[in-house]
Amino acid sequence: MNSAEVLVIGGGSIGLHAAYYLLKSGRKVTLLEFKQAARGSSSGNAGHIVPSHIVPLAAPGIIPTAIKWMLDPKNSPFGMKFSLDPAYLRWLLRFALSCTEANVQTAIPVLTSLGLLSAENFTRLIAEEKFDCHYRDSGLLFLYKTESAFADGRHEAELLHQRGLPAEVLDSAAVHTREPAALPEVIGGVHFTGDSSLHPARYLELLLKRVKQMGALVYENSPVTGFETRDGRISKVFTPAVSFEPQQVVLAAGAWSPGVVIGLGLDIPVQPGRGYSLTMKATQVMPKQALLLGERRVAVTPLGDQLRFTGRLELSNHDTTPNPKHIAGIQRAVREYIQLDDELDILETWAGLRPTTPDGLPIIGISPKYDNLILATGHAMLGLSLGPGTGQLVAEIANRVQPAFDVHPLRPDRF
Repeated sequence: MNSAEVLVIGGGSIGLHAAYYLLKSGRKVTLLEFKQAARGSSSGNAGHIVPSHIVPLAAPGIIPTAIKWMLDPKNSPFGMKFSLDPAYLRWLLRFALSCTEANVQTAIPVLTSLGLLSAENFTRLIAEEKFDCHYRDSGLLFLYKTESAFADGRHEAELLHQRGLPAEVLDSAAVHTREPAALPEVIGGVHFTGDSSLHPARYLELLLKRVKQMGALVYENSPVTGFETRDGRISKVFTPAVSFEPQQVVLAAGAWSPGVVIGLGLDIPVQPGRGYSLTMKATQVMPKQALLLGERRVAVTPLGDQLRFTGRLELSNHDTTPNPKHIAGIQRAVREYIQLDDELDILETWAGLRPTTPDGLPIIGISPKYDNLILATGHAMLGLSLGPGTGQLVAEIANRVQPAFDVHPLRPDRF
């Protein structure tokens, strides 16, 4: 039995950032990852850092929009499984009840604070640690082909202006000057100039290396197999090879979080949302910055001598096998907006799982049932983007320090 001052369960973006900020605060950290650290659901994503994303997934109008998308399965950016699993049905009901203006108004301030904190921490961390990860602070440019979608983009820009966040509306001429790779069919865009991008796998590999250098003990291929509790605390954590007696536990296992703690009697309403990416060698006409294709909800990211397309959200199971049909659909969507080579030299196709909550907000805080368990999960598509801010919050909560902002809306017992 090994002692552990702070035991972090999960070696993806949230777990690694939690470990980093805990180590910086002087705590000793042990990290468990059931597969390979730094290679999970954040490694193959778009690599976008998006403080502009302040509206939660659960918002008015999303249900009819999702139904409309699903009527075009060939090109839809959304899909969902059909299941009678009680936890899944309960999640769907909670999601439907959360699609209100009240939920949006609750979410916007806390997502704004967490997004800005994370963006600031990314800039500082990458500079201090001298990470070479293709970090670009040139913003995120949304491209639109229809007037209705462009109108929605202008509305979102106005919403950001109200919160003091930068967004620049571009007409057709301006958007083609800003992005020469855009096709003539693109009628306008919105440039969220406070956003940035990086190579997620490279960044997370560097972060893993750094936390090891800082003294973290990292156990890979070490799934948690059970817990022992005593007097409202987790007293032991078991894995196949070694067991631990932790003072503090941080659950940062993403979409697998509910399954990890299945025996602890916790309500963690997280469903896996599968996303896809394809990565290729640089094309002849490379985009000048990170893009998001408005109507198709597909992300485009230059990654040095590579280019990545990322898209689709499927409420599904825990399968991470890429579906060739959806990979092809993402490529078709990109060809509607920007210049591409006739044949792409594809290096990798990928699928990963986003941990999705019913109200679209992450779960961050002390468990209502175990006072030495901190939950940090449910970040959906923003696990990379919100990682540094979440890591700082976890360290502050673990050290009983006043958090950087009011985290009450993120509390685990809100469901």
